[in-house]
This record gives sequence, structure tokens and C-alpha cells, in this order.
Amino acid sequence: MRERAAVLGSGGGAMRQKSSIFRLRNVLLAALLSMPAASAAQQGVTYVSQGWRWTSAARADFYTRDQGSQIIPLAWARALKRGDGQPFLADGLARYGYLPNPSNASGLPVGFMAGGPAGAQLAMNCSACHTRQITVDNREYRIDGAPAIVDFEAFLTDLDAAVAQVLASPAAFGAFAASVLGANPSPARVAELRAQVEDWYRREHAMIERAVRGSGWGLGRLDAVSMIFNRVSGLDIGPPPSFLIEHNIQRADAPVRYPFLWNAPRQDRTQWPGFAQNGNDLLGLARNLGQVYGVYGRFRPRRNGNRVDFLADNSANFPNLERLETLVERIGPPRWRWASRASVARAGEAIFNRGWQQGGCAECHGERRGAFRFTLLPTWATPLCDVGTDSRQYQILARTADTGVFQGARRPFGTPVGAQAKAFDLLGLAVVGSIFQRALGFSLFSYDPAASQSPPQQQSALARQILSIYSPAPNDACDNAALNADFPFKYESRVLQGIWATAPYLHNGSVPTLADLLSPGLNRPSSFALGRRYDLDRVGLAADQGPGAPVRTTTCEERDSGNSRCGHEYGVSLSETEKAALLEYLRTL
Repeated sequence: MRERAAVLGSGGGAMRQKSSIFRLRNVLLAALLSMPAASAAQQGVTYVSQGWRWTSAARADFYTRDQGSQIIPLAWARALKRGDGQPFLADGLARYGYLPNPSNASGLPVGFMAGGPAGAQLAMNCSACHTRQITVDNREYRIDGAPAIVDFEAFLTDLDAAVAQVLASPAAFGAFAASVLGANPSPARVAELRAQVEDWYRREHAMIERAVRGSGWGLGRLDAVSMIFNRVSGLDIGPPPSFLIEHNIQRADAPVRYPFLWNAPRQDRTQWPGFAQNGNDLLGLARNLGQVYGVYGRFRPRRNGNRVDFLADNSANFPNLERLETLVERIGPPRWRWASRASVARAGEAIFNRGWQQGGCAECHGERRGAFRFTLLPTWATPLCDVGTDSRQYQILARTADTGVFQGARRPFGTPVGAQAKAFDLLGLAVVGSIFQRALGFSLFSYDPAASQSPPQQQSALARQILSIYSPAPNDACDNAALNADFPFKYESRVLQGIWATAPYLHNGSVPTLADLLSPGLNRPSSFALGRRYDLDRVGLAADQGPGAPVRTTTCEERDSGNSRCGHEYGVSLSETEKAALLEYLRTL
């Protein structure tokens, strides 16, 4: 296992020395020499300080490392046109909120790159969805690892429309083919290209029509769980040549805001409902592999003799996923860089540490040792509590799907997969099977009951941990019985370092500011504008986002709507002076 050290941030944490003092000195010196000044601007952007380990070299790597996603061949993307005739990539996808990356030689924004073999694919990685820019006093600030303010729904539907436009007429396809293949391509090459484009469109258009269009994600949200389930069960495990099981694709209508990444490797559970165990390199790989399968990773498992072959046609870049996890470990929480009143913040800290009945936060959001993992750095407890917030995401976890190529297969000492299974379990099978096969050199998932009984020595602690990567939220997850009881809709409660930079709030992005979150749900805004402008006083999205800004509408009447702003009514009875002090403290975390 590689060496680790605690991320140094405003929330503290003990640094673990693992080498001689001379080696530590050299690491510190290298970091200091490569670290950009917090106020150094690039093209008018100021990078907020995120700790000494987060260097300019680490940032550049984070922005461009290929994780194995393959959206569309890059030559196709460059040949596609928007509805107004402009090239699809002309503005670097800025119209969707993606951020410029001047160091990208392909002219692509943060989180997009020329990936795959020979760089032939338009690819994306986690930084596309987890890098934010905010505007304060007409100045732009970049925050790495923060929830992106991007419209992925519009990107996907527009890409679908651009490919449809190419296929709409011989003239349109001829122009496209000339751009991709060069002048005067042979009829055979044109026919081959058309077959490839039609194959791409059939699969991706099914996803757009059945899952995405009209799902209401909007700016800064994505129904990531549905999209992962849909791609694995709907696009990956069907019969060749299309691999489609179209009826497995279901509406992705439970959008959540992108989470922040700093400290994410230290959580003992992750995903908003807490269904993924987390906290060491292996579990981090599982988390990231599932993400790749959901974001255009090419994953086409097949039957190979008596076993499921998970890697025969699999684009996931395992070494790069491991490297991306080390980069995420280095991202520190962003430091508040504006005026702060220390005495008021100290009063707010005292309020934060009160019991929840007195408006405190620490019982759910404080730093406490979490579950044991095979790691040198202890995890932080990530309590799962039902606090009355929107419940729609839980409907997704109960979805079932046809099992395709997995039908009849069994994991070691397990029962065979039936004709239908929960999409949740199919994702676990895909991730676990891939990791096992890569680690051991062969698949442990067999269609033959005798062959599936691996010898006892194979059932190491590591193997058992892999097999239990995904598990339902435990019933006793929340430390406080009053917040746990028999309530079924539990979501993770994270340590709040850097929370000031992550608006809008609640897991579904339904509350624009922390000040609003300290009000009863019925008094929170029923609608608010979305954008980059930030309100430092109320800590979150500014009310005025400029003309034409998109608007999010919320409700308190329907808990399972996906847009409920109610729940989490803690601190609402504090006095205005106490609320101001608590906000002051939250800014400093």
C-alpha cells in the first residue's frame, strides 16, 4: 500500500511521518517550489488556497488524467456542428459551464481530454464535475474538488442532437465524413463510418430518450446513481452487437448536487445514501470504477467458457484511477480568504459543538474516528441519518433489471444470478468482478457451480472486503437514536470542512445559502437563481445571478419530488446573533 499523509487543512489533522526527516524536508521543499501563490491569477482567475500538498502540478494532472471514459471519437466531436452551424467544441463547452484549461493541448476544458488509445476519444474525468468557479466582487475564484456549476443534461442532449443532425441527410453526413476521413474518402470507408455512427447513436439516443430528456437536472445537478445503473444494465450487459437491453434504462429523475471531493477518501461510507463502503485504496478504486462505468466507460462483459470475462472489452484505466485517487487525497478544503471575525467565530464554534437539540452540528458533522479499514490513516465517521430531506433517490435503489450476460453466473460461494436482479446488485457485480479479475488474473465468477467454488485460501480478508464493497445503509448508522429510529431515508452526514464553497445545500441542491438552511423549510426560498455569483454574508449563491440565469423551483409538499427543500431543520430556533456566529465559524472550516 502506498504511503499516505493526512491532508493539512483548516480543520487540522495529525500528519503521519513515514520516512526520515531528510526525506520529509525534501518533499516539503519540492511542494513549496511548485505551489502557486494563492493570489496568482491565470487568465483572470484566482486559485483559492487548498493546502501545501495541492500544487500546480497536481492540479494540472487532476484536470487532464484519462480515467477511461470514452464519450465519442474526438475526430467526430470536432466535426459535429451545433444548431447554429458553429463547431460543437467551438467555445470549449463554456456554454454548459465547463471551465477553461489553457494547459490542455487539445483546447478542451477542465476535466476533458483526448483519451483512449492514441488519444482518439473525447474523454472526461472526475474534475469536470468537481471543479468550481465563483464570482465575488466581479473577480473569479477557482476551487478544485468543489461541486461544478455545469449543465450536463444540456451537454448530453445537445450532443445527441448534433449526431442526429449528421444522420439526417446524405449531404450532412457527407460533410461530416469529409471532415473525419479527409477529402474524397472511398464509399467503403464512408459506409463503415456511417455504420459506426449509427451504432453510437442507437445506444446513446436510447439513453437520452428513456433516461435524460426532461429529467430536470439543470445547472449543478446530476442523477448519477440512475445513470450508472442505466449504463451498466441498459448499455453494457445485453447481447452483441449492440449490448443494449433498452427496457432496463429508466428515467433518471432523482438529481442530486455534485459532492465535494476534499476529505472524500477519509469518509467511511460514500454516495449520498451511504451505500458504498469507503476509506482505503481498494474501496476508493471501487468507488471510482463505478463512476467510470456510469460516465461513458466502455464495459462489455462476455461469457468466456464457463466464466464471466469482465475485462475483455473494458476501457477503464485502472492505473490512472489509482493515481486520481492519490490526487483527490491531496486536495485540501478551500480556505476562506475574506474578512473573518475571530471572536465571533469562536462563539460559533461553541454553538457548533452543542447537542443537536440546542442547534449544534458536531454530533453528525464533527470529526470522529470511523469504521476500521485496512489503511494507515483512520477514516472519519460518516453518520447516515434520516433528517426529513428529499427521499426520491431511495426509489432508484429498489429498481430491478434483466441481468443479461450475468444470468446464471455466481460469485464464489454465492447463488446464481437470476433472470432479474436489483440494478444496485448488478453494479456491485460489475465492479467486484472487474477488480477481482484484474487483481487475480482470472475471473472468479463462473456459470459452472463446481468451478465457482474457489479454494479457501482465495477467501482472504482482502477478497471478503471486495465482495462487500456495496452494502445497504446499516440500520444503526446514525449515532443519535432520535435521528435514526425506523426512518428509511438516510443520507450521509459529512465533516463540513470547506462547506462554504459548496452551495446550493442539501443533497439535492434545494437550498441556496447556509443562512437559508438555518430557517424552517417553509421559509426557505421556493425558487432561486443559479450561477457563479456568491453571497459571502449569507454563504452561498447570490440572489442576483444576472439576466437570463436559470431558476430552480423547490417544494415542501412532496418529499419524494426530487426538489424538496424541507428537512434538516436544525439551528432554526437559534437567535439571529447565534446564527451569525455559527455562519462565521462555518466559513472558517
